[in-house]
Amino acid sequence: MSLVAGVDSSTQSCKVVVADAETGAVVRAGQAPHPDGTEADPAAWWDALGRATEAAGGLDDVAAIGVAAQQHGMVCRTETGEVVRPALLWNDTRSAGAAGDLVEEFGGPAKWADAVGSVPVASFTVTKLRWLARHEPEAAARTASVCLPHDYLTWRLTGEFVTDRGDASGTGYWSPATGEYRPDLLELALGRVPELPRVLGPAEAAGRTPSGALVSAGTGDNMGAALGLGLRPGDVVVSLGTSGTVFTAAERASADPAGDVAGFADATGRFLPLVCTLNAARVLDAAAALLGVDHQEVSRLALSAPPGADGLVLVPYLEGERTPNRPDATGSVHGLRLATSTPAHLARAAIEGMLCGLADGLDALLAQGARADRVLLIGGAARSEAVRRIAPTVFGRPVLVPPTGEYVAEGAAAQAAWALSGAAEPPRWERAGLETYEADAVPSIRERYAEARDHILSR
Repeated sequence: MSLVAGVDSSTQSCKVVVADAETGAVVRAGQAPHPDGTEADPAAWWDALGRATEAAGGLDDVAAIGVAAQQHGMVCRTETGEVVRPALLWNDTRSAGAAGDLVEEFGGPAKWADAVGSVPVASFTVTKLRWLARHEPEAAARTASVCLPHDYLTWRLTGEFVTDRGDASGTGYWSPATGEYRPDLLELALGRVPELPRVLGPAEAAGRTPSGALVSAGTGDNMGAALGLGLRPGDVVVSLGTSGTVFTAAERASADPAGDVAGFADATGRFLPLVCTLNAARVLDAAAALLGVDHQEVSRLALSAPPGADGLVLVPYLEGERTPNRPDATGSVHGLRLATSTPAHLARAAIEGMLCGLADGLDALLAQGARADRVLLIGGAARSEAVRRIAPTVFGRPVLVPPTGEYVAEGAAAQAAWALSGAAEPPRWERAGLETYEADAVPSIRERYAEARDHILSR
């Protein structure tokens, strides 16, 4: 049996799975935490990868490795490869002002969407480079090359400075439509053009580890999840992790001038239009902390309250928000009365508010011509029974929940198996055990949420 390994270097932790290259069956796995915060020393990711690998029983018997990691993070290196400063992560919003400046200076949202498929917000690497140039000019001057978290780990594994089209599409200076970097946008952001990683093809190998294992091109976390799920046109994924994402597979590059849909590439040679919110699973963490209970009790309480929580609405902009682009926003509660001042109502409102933000994202994808034949619900918060049962009432369609799995890491393993095989298409590993959740839509949930949301946006 030939084995492959997949790495998910996420915001909160590093996960490693070792799988059968033919079937995708996971034979062992390991995990190690990352430091908290919105910036990180990339060396911490490398250390966590080592600890997660050890927890997974090592990789001595693995033929190929794939790395997927959190998108957008800015890793600046000197000419000798040393890290200039801690990497700014996707959820660091200090570059929000830089994003607004760049959009205006280049000619507005529509021009950006046409150039790179997306309108930059604080998450994007290009905005972090502008922030660096303005606020830390000495660090900017020392920056000889720029890469992303997965690129950094691939470089540590192989010594090769490479990336893939999926992760490159989240920088704000690479075009999914043309498959080329935009040095003019780098010049606009940083004042010059640093060295950038070479963009590999989907099945191309980055190199080999010192022990001889093949290392695939790697990709961003959302692209890895799409591979792990075997995403096909007509599937829409709602992922409830640290951030919330809604994405689908597409045959054509997209360009939303409103900026709601990021026109990413995927890891197969196709495209991955995506909507991201900053607030997802941590909304449930906050609800649990406020109520002084665990997540299981949050779920039980939420299901004991009526749909719509009797008009109580939580707009969960707890860490600012990316979609809509309100990096300085805060969360708010609306419709609070004596009758709704109960733990059950708050638990229900937290889950409905989290899901309403993602439902807005689904609407944005549909407006761009996406199909939604199936909605697949994944991520840590999808383990909640209340989230699963409430989701159809918010999304207005049946929701399918795959078995709990590390789909980003498994997607990275699938990419490794693809690079190892040299096949024309990635492996299609069978995924059994989908659970379907159906319920009547409750339009009033989204109507009340929209009123509360628009009240915030009008201020």
